[in-house]
Amino acid sequence: MSTSGIFVSTAWLADQLGAPDLVVVDASWHMPAAGRSGLKEFEEQHIPGAVFFDLDAISDRSSSLPHMLPTPEAFAASVGALGISDDARIVIYDSVGLFSAPRVWWTLKTFGAQKVHILAGGLPRWLAEGRPVESGKANRPAAQFNVHFDARRVADIEQVAQISADHSAQILDARAATRFRGEEPEPRPGLRAGHIPGALNLPFGTVVENGELASPEKVKAALEAAGVDLSRPVVTSCGSGVTASVLWVALESIGKPPQALYDGSWTEWGSSDKPLAIG
Repeated sequence: MSTSGIFVSTAWLADQLGAPDLVVVDASWHMPAAGRSGLKEFEEQHIPGAVFFDLDAISDRSSSLPHMLPTPEAFAASVGALGISDDARIVIYDSVGLFSAPRVWWTLKTFGAQKVHILAGGLPRWLAEGRPVESGKANRPAAQFNVHFDARRVADIEQVAQISADHSAQILDARAATRFRGEEPEPRPGLRAGHIPGALNLPFGTVVENGELASPEKVKAALEAAGVDLSRPVVTSCGSGVTASVLWVALESIGKPPQALYDGSWTEWGSSDKPLAIG
């Protein structure tokens, strides 16, 4: 494992495959416009023994917002059915490299899992190294997940509105700069263009290199260039709470974990009557 404790290497995972306390999780998710199905691709090929974590299915189905966190009870039932226990060693990957895996990493940790890691380089590196894959549905016995939900890690729209007004923390938006500035329409219909007033912008791809997190030096330089003061609290945001988790991982990797993640992100803010900024 890396010294940050967040990532494990493909070589480490290959050595550990089959261990009874290890759960490998495919967390692949794609924007609707991509026309890709994480589940379909999982059934075509995945790391041996992996289970599929469906971000849209394991969510608050009563919300009109995409993949919002479910209730603790619903989460425990869903991940338990997948065979994930709260005391398992969990390794998460996605089919892009470093895109949606951090969201599932953050989710599991928010609900109380302790030994959660991300596969450096994800499935693309695993495949490039010629490591084994299998096809078909997941087949893992059910387990018990005892939830210890940490609500402090989650910000809602009213908390973010207060932060925007009083500047008690820094709001860091992971969306592309053109979307942040309001120069490009949002990919989800019906959303206003722009950003939360006072927010800073750090496109998540800035801290990703070759499908994994950039070096600590590059992460710090990117944060500094975005105007982030690492001595002050940060709340991460994005389009729908997925790439905000990439920024969470980046900050935690340098010993500066965020105060919270705005779960509704721009999908919620951009469809509300809250003020917005352009430029």
